[in-house]
Amino acid sequence: VSQDWGEAVRWYRLAAEEGHALAMTNLGWCYANGEGVSQDWGEAVRWWRLAAEKGHAVAMVNLGGCYGSGEGVAQDANEAVRWYRLAAEKGSAEAMNNLGVCYANGMGVPQDWAEAVRWYRLAAE
Repeated sequence: VSQDWGEAVRWYRLAAEEGHALAMTNLGWCYANGEGVSQDWGEAVRWWRLAAEKGHAVAMVNLGGCYGSGEGVAQDANEAVRWYRLAAEKGSAEAMNNLGVCYANGMGVPQDWAEAVRWYRLAAE
């Protein structure tokens, strides 16, 4: 099978509309990267939020990243931390690392090197 992002988007959308969180996350990625669809950060955020609300950790990390950078939403470091924390509670090492970065830089939380190191260690385990 040859790679066809348009066809991938079609299948992701069908599954996402049926409530499949991984498909929602993948569809969000397609919108964020302009693969098979025109790049649209607002749509990426919409799909990631739907998947995150279903408990999908990767979508939570992606949504946190959007809040951290202001892509598709108003930049909000506190909201980024909230989504990273939710994903970390689900075991996401990427979210744990991102929390470490937030604590190291005082983004959305008070700067706290000890807390940063704690999150970095958790991510490494």
